[in-house]
Amino acid sequence: MERKTILMVEDQLDFLAVNKIFLERHGYQVVTAEDGLEAIRCAQECHPDVILMDFTIPRLDGIGATERIKSDPGTQGIPVILLTAHTYGSVGRRAREVGCSAFIAKPCDPRRILEEVRKVIDSPHVAMH
Repeated sequence: MERKTILMVEDQLDFLAVNKIFLERHGYQVVTAEDGLEAIRCAQECHPDVILMDFTIPRLDGIGATERIKSDPGTQGIPVILLTAHTYGSVGRRAREVGCSAFIAKPCDPRRILEEVRKVIDSPHVAMH
């Protein structure tokens, strides 16, 4: 069985490293990006099975990057899970508006991220063409 790919967009390198190792130990391939523009490029190039998108990242925030990914026919079907230290409120509403599949508040345990990734990847969703 082919390993599922996760694109993790995160500029806090310690958080990124811990979660990348944890997800790889659970059988996923993890590619990383440190800012919103790099996230868009990586999504287009590697077509991951899911994107873990931090909200507060350089050059283009997570909402802006998600909006661009979701407006591109080549990447719009990729589920995006937003990670943020902000409270759910307005960020959560914007996340839903731009098409995020889930929202995780930081700080969070790597098991919480794994749980959401599995939910999103394993849920039968119709591919958008």
